[in-house]
Amino acid sequence: MQLVESHPDIRRQELAREYVRLVRWLSLAKLAMVGTVLLVLVFSDISTKLGYLLDIRQPWASALYFLMLAVGLGAVTMPLTYYQSFVLPQRYGLSNQKFGSWLADAAKVAALAVLLGEVAVVVVYWFLANLPGIWWFWAGILLALISVLLTHLAPILLLPLFFKLEPLADIELKKKLMNLAKKARTRLADVVIMDLSSKSTEANAMLAGLGNTRRIIISDTLVQQYSPDEVEVIMAHELGHHLHRDIPKLIAVQSAIIVLAFYTADWALRAGVSWLDYRGIADVAALPLLLLALAAFGFVVMPLINGYSRGLEIAADETALALTGNPQAFVTAITKLIDQNLTVANPGRWLELIFYDHPSYARRVDLARRYHQETA
Repeated sequence: MQLVESHPDIRRQELAREYVRLVRWLSLAKLAMVGTVLLVLVFSDISTKLGYLLDIRQPWASALYFLMLAVGLGAVTMPLTYYQSFVLPQRYGLSNQKFGSWLADAAKVAALAVLLGEVAVVVVYWFLANLPGIWWFWAGILLALISVLLTHLAPILLLPLFFKLEPLADIELKKKLMNLAKKARTRLADVVIMDLSSKSTEANAMLAGLGNTRRIIISDTLVQQYSPDEVEVIMAHELGHHLHRDIPKLIAVQSAIIVLAFYTADWALRAGVSWLDYRGIADVAALPLLLLALAAFGFVVMPLINGYSRGLEIAADETALALTGNPQAFVTAITKLIDQNLTVANPGRWLELIFYDHPSYARRVDLARRYHQETA
């Protein structure tokens, strides 16, 4: 049987390139704005003066400074955030969310970011004050453990804040996906559907959670617009991540990166004590320098992380093909996803190396083609 190859819609690809280019430039502009503010704080006496004004006991000084910084940076970048996450998706047909709903979601995201940031800052400054010689190691380990906890809680605590989750009503599809999970030796708590259509026109699916919270989550847009075979092969990809233990791998890599980032920040803080007259590495005035060092490290290692992720994604694609034996559904599913979600099918090689955590459409189709030839 011949593999019938579909191709992304030319007009949708033109829109995708426009959309992705605008989003990328807006993201870089926000990064530049945040970096500029932090640099001004570091190399002027503003942060030092704030440090003296916040001459209260830790962790309250660092927590208050971070809150002021988060509110200020949020206000500075709000116009770009509004344009990027509300105006552009509306303009390109990716969102049907009303402004009030978007604003409520944005407020939730901001509140969560500030809350988690406060926890991180309090933890880091406790270690800075009490274990100055090796603070970077223990702070990194503890924050990595917090990340694991959030991964565990995501499907039962975080996602329900933004979307309604219900058990999948389609009995046949649910049975198909549960059998697929059994074939992949994956124990699931449930298969649930997410009302993504209430806010977006995109389609999505995921295997979320850890242990007893692990469950298949599929968007209603996926169920409504994709065949059961296409849904199955998409979920087989997600189950491939489980079979390869990609979540533990990513947690280990993320933990190592966090520790290395804090180790780099330790050098920056000690240099700041010498060059910028901080009262010590635990001086609250050095918080902008700490954030700047962490952000710079993250930006530098981003291509390496994306390269590692692309390798995991290709392996998950191979498993999806092996589990389903259906390269035709694989090709049609990723083609529809590319068009529906306005994803650039074949970005330039350098753009893919730096910014993309998934392999290009051409590489994925070529994988399906080779699988079909080998099994025909």
